[in-house]
Amino acid sequence: MSRVALVTGGSKGVGQGIVVGLAEAGWTVHFSGRSEGRLEETRSRAAETGARVVVHTCDHTDDAQVKALVDGVIDQEGQLDLLVNNVWAGPRMNHVTPEKFWERPIDDWDTLISVGLRAHYVAAHAAAPAMVARREGLIVNITSVGTRAYLHSTLYGMSKAALDKMTFDMALELREFGVNVVSLWPGLVRTKQLLASGVDNIAGVPITDAETPELQGRVIARLAAAPDLTKRTGTAQITAELADEFDIEEPGGGKPISPRAMFGGGPIFPPLP
Repeated sequence: MSRVALVTGGSKGVGQGIVVGLAEAGWTVHFSGRSEGRLEETRSRAAETGARVVVHTCDHTDDAQVKALVDGVIDQEGQLDLLVNNVWAGPRMNHVTPEKFWERPIDDWDTLISVGLRAHYVAAHAAAPAMVARREGLIVNITSVGTRAYLHSTLYGMSKAALDKMTFDMALELREFGVNVVSLWPGLVRTKQLLASGVDNIAGVPITDAETPELQGRVIARLAAAPDLTKRTGTAQITAELADEFDIEEPGGGKPISPRAMFGGGPIFPPLP
């Protein structure tokens, strides 16, 4: 029986790469977003792998729609093995010379916290009961090196740090039920938006060192099958380092570069007690 995944925010960028990477590994992949055109692009790319992919339109600022999305997948499939909380919406900002927090509008909060944090919590809240009932499942929260290193803005770092704390605490509460929760830190990712920006580096990281979106999906597929997954629950894992551990190459060949130097190394939280 095919394993079932739900990827929130799968219409472009990192989310699209995750959908494609999971489809390559044979998962049944449900994914969500707002733009029907972009959703269709993801569906078309993922369907080329031969996997079953299912599109859902969802406004992730609406708690009821997020819950209905998760419940609908569970009702349709009878199970949910993997939830990837990826949906994100960020305000326009200058990546070369970022504005200070007091120079930014207060409503930055509405995207970086309401979508980038709340929507993840709501989806996990909806998915957990079904995973607990089956005593298995994995929740992956896409976070960032911005938890430890300054990246983009104060609110960006706040939202990512909160996600990593959410991962740790949810893992603690879910562990006895066989459900695992992991944060994944991509490095700089070579999205269409990034390539069109015209910048040659972000926070000192050259665009030439950027990872592909598809690498994220390949790494998550291997992580979900890792025999030591329970030892990783509650932790933040770095995509590039997992790719090296699992011997996964980029779609075009080569290995990604870990962003660990950006924050000086060290763990985010200790292992679960």
